[in-house]
Amino acid sequence: MRVHNFSAGPAAMPLDVLEQAASEMSDWGSSGMSVMEVSHRSKEFVAAAEEAEALLRELLAVPDDYRVLFLQGGATGQFAGIPLNLSAEGDTVDYVNTGAWSKKAIAEAKKYATVNVVADESASNYSTTPDPAAVRPSQGSAYLHYTPNETIGGVEFGYVPDTGDVPLVADMSSTILSRPIEVSKFGLIYGGAQKNMGPAGLCLVVVRDDLVGRARPQTPSVWDYRAMAEAGSMLNTPPTFGIYLLGLILRWLKGQGGLAAMGERNRAKAEKLYAAIDGSPFYRNPVSPDARSWMNVPFILADDSLDKTFLAQAAEAGLTNLAGHRSVGGMRASIYNAMPMEGVDALIDFMKEFERANG
Repeated sequence: MRVHNFSAGPAAMPLDVLEQAASEMSDWGSSGMSVMEVSHRSKEFVAAAEEAEALLRELLAVPDDYRVLFLQGGATGQFAGIPLNLSAEGDTVDYVNTGAWSKKAIAEAKKYATVNVVADESASNYSTTPDPAAVRPSQGSAYLHYTPNETIGGVEFGYVPDTGDVPLVADMSSTILSRPIEVSKFGLIYGGAQKNMGPAGLCLVVVRDDLVGRARPQTPSVWDYRAMAEAGSMLNTPPTFGIYLLGLILRWLKGQGGLAAMGERNRAKAEKLYAAIDGSPFYRNPVSPDARSWMNVPFILADDSLDKTFLAQAAEAGLTNLAGHRSVGGMRASIYNAMPMEGVDALIDFMKEFERANG
């Protein structure tokens, strides 16, 4: 029986996509082989990768002067790849600290550049985002990096920072494809696939042309944006299954009405779940209302001694992976694109019944 999977990643994928992949698992495109067995340089797979890129460009409205790269190493790999490609030895780079993933990006960047933290939300225990006026690049900065959505803390920016001529870099692992974005506001966006794009193992980088070709000599070739762009993301064997599934998910998204329609659904799911939490004395969301994530909704029980019971009974009810991250505890419901409203409704119904029985 399929459950409602609230995992933060690897996350739920659309059932239609999984069923199509299952039907093609041993014979993809009448090849007599799985897509995992065909050569990544075969004309059939190259065509599939090109279709995935074309669909991504269409759905995100990616301008022509941006390169789309399919890389490995996850978003964490890009914590190093970005300063290696976008800054020179001795450069200053700006970062915004809004939680766990921002801190990891900052720690990695410090190995390669002088990091200036232009805004730090640690004083609020990472329950807020900075005032837009505070997110300004410093003099001579090579770029400004921020995390639009902090998966662990459930904190999300309600605006895109204005950095003028300084390239804006965004870790969109948890938000990409969840709503329309204006790609031209960014110098580079990147994200791991395991939230809204497919299985773990694939990392997407969308980078403006003028930022390509700046890599330091010591940059690994597989993270050198120019080398990978010139090779069509196939300098080495790419994550073929991930690219294939990304293509299926992009087709599914297009069939759902595109990112505008998906954004409305995601907004409605989040608003409904937050309303249920706010309307109860038994549950609490720790994030400032103006910084709440659409994708990751943390909540705390009034009596944390009931946490294990809540999780066990939720799992019995077919509501899985609701435990908060080990660093913060509590609960977390990740409601990415593949989570239907029915799943949110089932969670709310369970929460109400659990409160009735234990409140």
